[in-house]
Amino acid sequence: MTVSVTFCGAAGGVTGSCYFLQTDQGNILVDCGMFQGSKTVRELNYEPFAFDVSSISAVVLTHAHIDHSGLLPKLVKAGFKGPVFATEPTCDLLTYMLPDSGYIQESEVERLNRRNARRGRPQVTPIYTRHDAENTLSQLSVVEYHVWQDVISGVKARFWDAGHLLGSASIEIEVAATEPDDKPTRLLFSGDIGTGEAVFNNAPEAPAGLDYLFVETTYGDRNRDDMTDDERRALLGKEVREALKAGGNLVVPSFAVARTQELLVDLAHLFNRGELPEATVFVDSPLAQRATDVFAKHLTGSDARALAHPKFHMVPDVEASKQLALVKSGAIIISASGMCDAGRIRYHLKNNLWRSEATVLLVGFQAAGSLGRVLQRGAKRVRIHGEEIEVLARIRTLDVYSGHADQDMLLRWTRDRLPVGRRIFLTHGEEGARTAFQQVLLAEGIDSKKIALPMLDETVILKSGTVETAKVRPRLSGEELSRDDWHNLYAGTITALSEKLRSVENDAQRRDLLEKVLRDIASV
Repeated sequence: MTVSVTFCGAAGGVTGSCYFLQTDQGNILVDCGMFQGSKTVRELNYEPFAFDVSSISAVVLTHAHIDHSGLLPKLVKAGFKGPVFATEPTCDLLTYMLPDSGYIQESEVERLNRRNARRGRPQVTPIYTRHDAENTLSQLSVVEYHVWQDVISGVKARFWDAGHLLGSASIEIEVAATEPDDKPTRLLFSGDIGTGEAVFNNAPEAPAGLDYLFVETTYGDRNRDDMTDDERRALLGKEVREALKAGGNLVVPSFAVARTQELLVDLAHLFNRGELPEATVFVDSPLAQRATDVFAKHLTGSDARALAHPKFHMVPDVEASKQLALVKSGAIIISASGMCDAGRIRYHLKNNLWRSEATVLLVGFQAAGSLGRVLQRGAKRVRIHGEEIEVLARIRTLDVYSGHADQDMLLRWTRDRLPVGRRIFLTHGEEGARTAFQQVLLAEGIDSKKIALPMLDETVILKSGTVETAKVRPRLSGEELSRDDWHNLYAGTITALSEKLRSVENDAQRRDLLEKVLRDIASV
């Protein structure tokens, strides 16, 4: 019996999760996610898949986040006709998330093509459209937690609550033996592991005694303080009060699914307790609004009621969103995307970053190369939609809403899966994060030969208890996946040059500076 796994995403980086699992019985995918972050990383979404789409018989999906599900419509568009197995809440969320993703891509490409036309550059097409995404929905197939599901002949899967997002799962896969003396091969893909402390999620669970374990390491290099609901809400309340006291708006880039709903529940509690000044909360994300309805469907009690608080106003359409540009103070604007890469949040940043009285509150992980990471690192100027924007607003980070387990939580989860008979693969983490987690596992006494850090496009062949690595040329290196790219450097260079030109005393000095820059460029 031979099983092989190709790491088609989230290996050396945190997005584009996709495992290509080949067996003697057939081939499946675990996740089919979109790449996010720098432009170089995002361009991977436009390239052909790293596998033959016609060879894929089924997909098993850990959860609905776009970095795990976002290329499903591209897969279907390329000819995939098999089932996509996922939990009921995941399927409910995807009903809105995938068409929204298609719409965003159409909108972003339309805007880009207008710019390209003016610049004499060729037109581009979206990865997929809203229509493509809607066509994908008919292939969703609901599974229950803890119940074995036949995926293809000889391969079955069992879903365990990962505690990361409504409906999220770690997926156990068992590949049947093909020879009389062989035993089935058991693999566990963690998906994204939750904290067990989030508003809507249970503590993560999964079986032990596996052959192969695939573990996410997003926060493999750091720990967060343990925090009660009241303590977390107190921190949020402090940030909101200080932001509104400054006299401007509070802009919160937030992932539309889960993060936005967690924030709304906490804000509702703070308003009800009288711990916040008078303010209006605008949720400017069509996806967040629809996702909120899905969460309300699957929740009961006070959390469900909190999502409908009278202070919360759902922004109905683009025109209403544009009107928010006229609001100069007293508003809490929650909008997607959480990394500031696309969507309506970029317009709100464009309207507020240059205001010294405004505040931007980052409440989620910011991938390398994303605008969120650039702001988080203290950029004085940024470019949005081709325009240079001075950053005068307060940039704040509140790292208490992450849906990802920290280092200690990851260690406990991994320890509970032991013994792992053959190999532990550390995935879904930037290089520093998963290297740090590797050291933690070594300190636990786990044999170094059992721990692997696979790279993008690497294939491991799991045959008769051995692990062989097939040589491959990755599309991007780990360093490229987890750092800013030349596009980020270019934008930073342009803004730095502009700032320098403004700082010199007169036009003659500006001319001298520019001539020096041109000479330096010509000498390269």
